[in-house]
Amino acid sequence: MTFDRMRESTSSARATATGPLWKVASAVPVVGANFAAVTEVAVSADDVAARAVAPLLGQYESLDWQALSPTDGRIDAAQLKEAAPSISTAANTVRLSHDRLASIDLSRLLPEVADPIRSATEQLKSVDTALGTAASAAQLLPPMLGTDGERNYLLLVQNSAESRATGGIPGALAVLTVKDGQISLSDQSSAAGMEAFRPPLEVDPEQERLYTARLGTQMQNVNLTPHFPTAAETAKRMWEERRPGKTVDGVLALDPVVLAHLLEATGPVDLTDPAVVRPIDGTSLPRSLTKDNVVPTLLSDVYREIEDPVAQDAYFAAVAASVFSAFTDGQGDSSRLIPALTTSVQENRLYLWSQNKEEQDIIATTGLAGSVTGANAGGASFGAYFNDGTGAKMDYFASRTAQLLQTCQDDGYSRYDVQLTVENTAPQDAAASLPAYVTGAGVYGVEPGHFRTNYVVYGPAQSLVESARINGEPIAFGAGKHGQRPVGTVTLELAPGESAVVDIEFSRVVQNSEPKLQVTPSVQPLKDVILPVDRGESCS
Repeated sequence: MTFDRMRESTSSARATATGPLWKVASAVPVVGANFAAVTEVAVSADDVAARAVAPLLGQYESLDWQALSPTDGRIDAAQLKEAAPSISTAANTVRLSHDRLASIDLSRLLPEVADPIRSATEQLKSVDTALGTAASAAQLLPPMLGTDGERNYLLLVQNSAESRATGGIPGALAVLTVKDGQISLSDQSSAAGMEAFRPPLEVDPEQERLYTARLGTQMQNVNLTPHFPTAAETAKRMWEERRPGKTVDGVLALDPVVLAHLLEATGPVDLTDPAVVRPIDGTSLPRSLTKDNVVPTLLSDVYREIEDPVAQDAYFAAVAASVFSAFTDGQGDSSRLIPALTTSVQENRLYLWSQNKEEQDIIATTGLAGSVTGANAGGASFGAYFNDGTGAKMDYFASRTAQLLQTCQDDGYSRYDVQLTVENTAPQDAAASLPAYVTGAGVYGVEPGHFRTNYVVYGPAQSLVESARINGEPIAFGAGKHGQRPVGTVTLELAPGESAVVDIEFSRVVQNSEPKLQVTPSVQPLKDVILPVDRGESCS
């Protein structure tokens, strides 16, 4: 067998590279570093083969992978629970092996030795990420799918046509109930149907200073903060206070683009609920949702065709429920479900929070957490988040790009400019041609057809937010802190056809890791929004 031959080779290499003669060679000045590096490679290769590949092969052969996809509303998590220890062991082994190779000083080695080690380190990093995700899933999914008892999760369907920092207002709400892998959707509602909280619920004072007490006033505003754990915990408290006895164990959030990704796997989904079909009779709204029409239908067309906001919310909720049912029933190509969910997480469109601390600690290490503080927000991390100030659904017409502009300085610090280019693509006659519910009809002081947005930009920990400009002109801006991260806020209003460039500059950035930028997910594909880092000549 191929694996048996590989195991013999790695074992033999380890024995040779850790033997007495090799140790002597490793101590020789200049060339000894190359022998020592090869020892690390041999040990790592043998560890990966014995403690990662071997147990994973055994689990792979025994697992019924089809059973891990939803079928008839149920996911069989028992096998995954059984495999969890092996997957965790493999993930830890690969992580330690990667760290071992990454610690080697390649500058001291011959190119013939350094280049393969560099390549092996990069490959292990990729495997480390994948296995880390798999290990987290193997630990989380069984209990969260109710193998140890029933769980209830509040589902927030974020409406990207009215932006909030994590995506959009939580328009449609529902409860996901899971027990022994069986999944059902119930208690569908809407944020608009929940009365405001007077006085507001208490929230983290630091975030309240940045986003005002509105965080704890309405369900539509819990995610003015980009820190999803805060938004989720607040949403949970609001739901339980308005529905006594309806306790939820966690919160899940997604947007219409996630539904589009799922429809790529399930195929078209027909709307059959008479309560929903009846209001759309005589309209151009589709009765069959596809990956191509679900986003414009939910974020634009429904407002043109249905005037009653309550009916709009009902249609929105029905579409989400229908797509969800197709997903849990195993409709379509099950092999495409995992890629659909993975893409959604990578685009920051799918979030999860658990009230169970141990589970939340695991979630916090993944892209599902939506955290802007903590380990995942370390290094040269930047964030540009959008909060609607129009009080309407004009963000469907917002086109944005975001880019980091880096300048390096002799004192070891860097300066970064977070540059946002924004355009209002609404028709020139938007005030007349778009429904009042979309334009806001000037209720919140924004001229119909215009959109107003609060841009909240985060810099790396301990850096300084220094200045802000719109179209090159210095402007006043709001400044604050979230954790150790500086935050700058700028408000911009654009008429149809107008565009502007917003720059917020951060100084004294000491982190020299590869910079990364997160943005609020919108209707646009993420690849079209975040542009490559522009490094000035001083950084070359």
